Amino acid sequence: MQTIGLVGGMSWESSAAYYELLNRGVEHRLGGLHSARTVLASVDFAEVTALQEAEDWDGVAEVLVAAARSVERAGADFLLLCTTTFHRVADQVEGAVDVPLLHLAEVVARAGKEKGVEKVGLLGTRFAMSRTFFTERIGRHGLDVLVPDARHHDELNRIIYEELVHGKVLDTSRKTVVGMIEELWDAGAGGIVLGCSELELLVKQADSELPVFPCTTLHVEAALDRALA
Repeated sequence: MQTIGLVGGMSWESSAAYYELLNRGVEHRLGGLHSARTVLASVDFAEVTALQEAEDWDGVAEVLVAAARSVERAGADFLLLCTTTFHRVADQVEGAVDVPLLHLAEVVARAGKEKGVEKVGLLGTRFAMSRTFFTERIGRHGLDVLVPDARHHDELNRIIYEELVHGKVLDTSRKTVVGMIEELWDAGAGGIVLGCSELELLVKQADSELPVFPCTTLHVEAALDRALA
């Protein structure tokens, strides 16, 4: 079994989900008392969020590169960034270490192609929806990516940062997000990408008639495939 390096803390709810899913996945695949070999470096979410809001991406990269190097030194065979938004600096992180980085957008794109979907709707932070660093990476695989109308971006961002990162899961917010999914369906989306780990706390496949692609779950499954190959 290879050792999986996790760069987390963005938010800790997201990192906890990665850790739990990795260990449950190994237990399911190998049975008995098996658990995942992991190394985690957890950054300060407030620090990197402040740098993001200041558009100081060199500063963000510096923090995440330091975390990535620490898990590499601790024995990680490959890396996961436990975040979507901060994949904005994934290339810088990957270039600074000698082990591979399993890029989330690549994993999501493969899942969409395997389902035969040609166009997906992306739900995530305001930053992830309004910039192209993630959607373009998915698009390289021949998938079109839609995002909710701009009038929804602030509300979805609020739900993520004021509720979900603190573990608050509200039915009213679920209804709001399901309404966004329905609008994306009307716009031609054939599937929905939950492009923020915390959204998996709120939205399940049962909430949508479209195929749902939960980024964290897919990322974990791809990491387990690699670690246990």
